[in-house]
Order: sequence, then C-alpha cells, then structure tokens
Amino acid sequence: MKKTKKYKFDYAVIIAFAVFVICSYATGYAPGIKIAKDNFWGFLKEMVFILPVMFILVGLFDVWVPKEKVQKYIGRASGVKGVFLVMLLGFLQAGPLYAAYPVAYILWKKGTPATNIFIYLSSVTILQVPVIAFEVGFLGFKFFILRILLSFPVFIILGFILGNFFDKKGYKFKKV
Repeated sequence: MKKTKKYKFDYAVIIAFAVFVICSYATGYAPGIKIAKDNFWGFLKEMVFILPVMFILVGLFDVWVPKEKVQKYIGRASGVKGVFLVMLLGFLQAGPLYAAYPVAYILWKKGTPATNIFIYLSSVTILQVPVIAFEVGFLGFKFFILRILLSFPVFIILGFILGNFFDKKGYKFKKV
C-alpha cells in the first residue's frame, strides 16, 4: 500500500498521458498523435535499446574496477588529474544524457567526490563527440571553440561550488 501512495503522482501522469493519446486518436488531434507516434515511441525505443547496454556496462565497471583505482584516479586526492579524467570520460561517453546517471552513481559509490560527479555530468552534456560533430556541422567551428572556452571554466567552477556545498551540508546520494 505504501508503494502505491508513493507513486500516486507518477500513476496520475501516466494515466493522463494515456487518456490524452486515446482522445487524440479518437478526435484526430494531429499534435497529440505526433507526440504519441514520433516522440513517445522514438524515446521508448531509444530507452529499450540503450539503457540495458548502459546498465550492463555499468555493472561490469562496478565488478571489474576496484574502488581503490577509482579513488586513486578520480577520488578526493586526485586533484586536477581527476577533473581532467572525468571530463575525458564525459567526452568519450556515447548515448543520451540519461545514460550518464547510472555511471555517475557508480562513480560516486566507488568514492568519487560530488565535485567530480558534477563535472562529469556537465562534460557529458557539453562535450560528447556526437554533439560536437553536429554543433560544428550546423553552427561552425568558431562557435564551437567559443562555447567550449566559455563553458569549461563555468562548469568546473560550478562543480567545485556544488561539490563543496554538498560536502558542507553532508548530503549523500540516494542508495539504489
């Protein structure tokens, strides 16, 4: 019973979406049909194919890479080297942003400080190879360089600010 109460809002959103889609098909409401066909099904297919692979890779990382190695290279004492390595990890990671969250969780579980977690998530957001390819193709190399030069300092500074804030407040990530 407690679980049902906990997810009451989630169930309401799912039911509302289902009613919206059914009504859209019944009345021929084109934007609703487009949302259901293109956006929802496209996103669902992406999730079905990408997330299981990410969970397998994260599971293998969890089992094969010892906590001590993670702490040595991107832990609290890693300094600038750790910041560079989490940025490199974010740069090399393929897939959508939501695929980075399981990786971030495992990194935290293995002793990566919140600062490096924030920097990792920021670098996944702005440094992924496919994103860079599209950006250069559509907006130009000059725009890309300018954005990177302005973004790097911002997300590194914010990573340190948020990491220190989390440490001072004693915040712990949710255990899964």
